[in-house]
Amino acid sequence: MREAALYSNLKSGIRCDLCARRCVIHDGETGFCRVRTAKEGKLYSTVYGLIDGMAPDPIEKKPLFHFAPGSSAFSISTSSCNFRCQFCLNYHSAHREAPVGQNLSPEEIVSLAQKYDCSGITYTYTEPTVFMEIAHDTAEIAHNKGMFNTFVTNGYMTPEAIDYIAPYLDAASVNFKGSANKKFYKELMSVPKVEPIFDAMLNMKEKGIFIEITNLIIPEVGDSVEDSRTLAEWIVENLGTQTPFHLTAFSPTYKMTHLPRTPAATLETHIEVAKKAGLVFVYSGNVAGHDYENTYCPECGFKAVERYSVYLSRNNLNKDGFCPKCQTDLNIAGVEWMVQGKGRFKRF
Repeated sequence: MREAALYSNLKSGIRCDLCARRCVIHDGETGFCRVRTAKEGKLYSTVYGLIDGMAPDPIEKKPLFHFAPGSSAFSISTSSCNFRCQFCLNYHSAHREAPVGQNLSPEEIVSLAQKYDCSGITYTYTEPTVFMEIAHDTAEIAHNKGMFNTFVTNGYMTPEAIDYIAPYLDAASVNFKGSANKKFYKELMSVPKVEPIFDAMLNMKEKGIFIEITNLIIPEVGDSVEDSRTLAEWIVENLGTQTPFHLTAFSPTYKMTHLPRTPAATLETHIEVAKKAGLVFVYSGNVAGHDYENTYCPECGFKAVERYSVYLSRNNLNKDGFCPKCQTDLNIAGVEWMVQGKGRFKRF
C-alpha cells in the first residue's frame, strides 16, 4: 500500500479528494472504488504499482486522433473504477472485488515503454483517477525522458486531482456514455451527477491539457439525438469548434448483451448533428473502414490523415501538423511525436 496523495481528515472520517464522489471512509473500510482504504487516520492506495493490464497500443486506439498521430503508447492500468457501467468492456478488471496485478515501479514501467519503442505512456483500460499516484510518479519520469503522457478517463475527478497530474499530463481522451444523460448515468453507471465531468474538462483546458471527447451511443437506452446535440453544443461553446469528437458504436457486453450493436447509420445521424452544432472534426468509432475515421481538411477537403479502425494508414500532414495542400491548422498536438507517412514509429 502507498499513502494516498489527496485526502482530508474530518470528524466523520477520512475524505478522499481524488474522485468527484469524495467518499468519506472510516477506519478499515474502502471507498466506492474499492482501492482506497482508511487505516489509523490515513488514506492508502492499494493499487500503487499493482499493474493489472499493460500493452503497447497505437495512440489512435485511445482514441486520440489529433495527438501525435501514428505514435505508439505503452498502456497501463490497475484494477477497479469509480463507475459501475453495466456495459463495461473491461469489467473483468474494472469491477474486481479485490485488486490483482504485477508489481512494477514507475521506473520499470517507463523502461518497458522504451523497450517496446513507445513514444509515451497512456493510463487507460480502467479509470486512471483511481490509480493516480502511480500514474503521477510514472508520468513525471516519462516526461523527464522526453515521453508524452495521456489519460483515457471518465473525467470524474476533483480540481485537486487535476492540479496534481496536470504538470505531466499532455492529453486526455474524456469518455462520455449516452451523451451525458443524467438518468442514464444514475441508472446504468451508478454515477450520481454529471456536472463534475464538465467542470473537469474546463479545468483541463485551463491547464493546457489537450482534450478529445468520445460519446458511446447505445441503442434503445443511450441514443438520444437531442442529448447528443446538447453535448456537442456544450463542446463548441466551452472547448471550441476544433475539439475532436468521436461517436462510438456499442457492442453487446457484460450485463447488456440483450441490446443490439449500434448501426453505422445511427452513428452517421449523430455525426451530422454534431457537425451542424459547429464541430469541425467528428469521427466514428468501432466501425472499421468507415470514411468518418479519416481526417479531412475543412478548408480544401484534402484527406490529411488516413486510418483503418484504430490504426494509421497514412499521415499526409506536414511536419507542423498542418494540411500540406493549403497550410490550414488542423489542431494537431504532440507533433514532436507524430509519425509521417508509413513505417516505423519515430520522432521528428
